[in-house]
Amino acid sequence: MSVLILDGNPPVEVVLRRSARARRLSLRISRLDGRATLTLPNRVPEREGMAFLREREDWLRKHLDAIEPEQLIQIGGTVPYLGQELPLIAGDVKRAKLSDGTLVLPDSPEMAGKRVAAFLKLRARDALAEASDRYADALGRPYGRISLRDTRSRWGSCSSAGDLMYSWRLIMAPPQVLNYVAAHEVAHLQHMDHSDRFWGVVDRLFPDHKACRAWLRRHGGALHRVRFD
Repeated sequence: MSVLILDGNPPVEVVLRRSARARRLSLRISRLDGRATLTLPNRVPEREGMAFLREREDWLRKHLDAIEPEQLIQIGGTVPYLGQELPLIAGDVKRAKLSDGTLVLPDSPEMAGKRVAAFLKLRARDALAEASDRYADALGRPYGRISLRDTRSRWGSCSSAGDLMYSWRLIMAPPQVLNYVAAHEVAHLQHMDHSDRFWGVVDRLFPDHKACRAWLRRHGGALHRVRFD
């Protein structure tokens, strides 16, 4: 893949992707990181791609402007936690510590992001293990092991062996959203598809799943725009 530059104020970088399967030019913007991607069929010359971009420049800039900026984790700022913004302060501690509605960090700003991420991952593992246990017991089906990743394409998955994978960023969402994802993946222990029977199981385990799915569609991208580097 290469990058095209659309001149202007400011210039816009667009990833150029060639595809043998594409039948037409298409332009997409990721809601997660704001990356614009232009897909070209293999036989279409790059100059046609640039012309295509210029024709859609107003649309592209409008949608890029609507994307929320990234949230950089730093002392004095906040981090989403259980659906709320948790203040981050420096204190006399050796590791991140939750105290009186704030997260206290050692006074080393360069390590703030890594320490906050470590705190969130520990809390996510505990919360997701508890929720998975609860729904697996209700379903009467055991699962294999739980793993946490920083995935962008999905919030969770269930393998054919019964292993569960979750995005640790779910701990930043409201608790009911995390619980919904756990119920969703546990339901796959009984049905490894998204059939009506599967959704019937989800409905029994977590009746309010439609509201949580809507929350993830509206706000899930913001969780991926939190940077810990």
